[in-house]
Amino acid sequence: MIITQTPLRISFAGGGTDFKGYYEKAGGAVLSSAIDKYIYVIVKERFDKKIRIGYSRTEMVDAVAEIEHELAREALRMTGVDSGIEIATMADIPSEGSGLGSSSAVTVGLLHALYAFKGELVTPETLARQACEIEIGILGKPIGKQDQYIAAYGGLRFIEFHANDDVSVTTVPMDDDKRRRFGENILLFYTGVTRKADAILSEQKDNIDAQVETLDRIRAQAREVHDALAEGVMNRVGRILDTGWRNKRQLAGQITNAAIDSMYDRALDAGASGGKIAGAGGGGFLLLYCPPDRQAQVREALSDLKELPFALERDGTKVILNARR
Repeated sequence: MIITQTPLRISFAGGGTDFKGYYEKAGGAVLSSAIDKYIYVIVKERFDKKIRIGYSRTEMVDAVAEIEHELAREALRMTGVDSGIEIATMADIPSEGSGLGSSSAVTVGLLHALYAFKGELVTPETLARQACEIEIGILGKPIGKQDQYIAAYGGLRFIEFHANDDVSVTTVPMDDDKRRRFGENILLFYTGVTRKADAILSEQKDNIDAQVETLDRIRAQAREVHDALAEGVMNRVGRILDTGWRNKRQLAGQITNAAIDSMYDRALDAGASGGKIAGAGGGGFLLLYCPPDRQAQVREALSDLKELPFALERDGTKVILNARR
């Protein structure tokens, strides 16, 4: 039996510049962090040759081509595992529509588990690149590349997407104490709305050529957050997030709505200095930057929402059980 643990993520700046339609022209950049909320993938050998996939439903099939769970199907094809296996996935939070990168965490975790099942060691770069190939290249999902890379590498990272499709992943230079204090300034609240991100992301993808100047500003903000953290000026991040959120809202029509705007305005009025909707927008989790001395007021202002306590996570995907016979 193999179990992998793959982190979800929060993205602070640069989202949208990881789409090929943008980065192939000018290069993209994001600043993201893994968090201590996870997708777990369990892989176990079967006595017979069948394939069993367990998620919100259960599939029992005789061949990979018959699998309806498209991420599992393509991960099995990618790794060359074609029979006699059981796969199950579990998540720390309701994964669909959370905005925390759960789909890509599933893909990375699946690939990692299947390679471990075969007894093969693979690098984070390989896992991230193959997850992108599955989700974007094979399945044609209207998404960027940041989620796959932060799930594979973990940590607090500045990720650059180059025009030739290469990706550079660097660690934001902060010591443990500063990283911990930075994480303590971030709050996550569940809006109560789950949504299919594909429609929002498809519109955003279609709007790239018309929104190049906005995306240029969003890319620059990823570097601004990096520099603020590297220089130890953490409170600058809230203002950058606020500007970034106002830019992001221009990329597609469904990114925000009156209810989300009300939540955000209440948080700012109570003392948060900035924030955004995690992921594509339209629902999921509201991320806020708020100094500790104002957090009680923000929690009171958003008392109708459920908070998700979390911490920043240093590790990317990892095997937490490898019981091979």
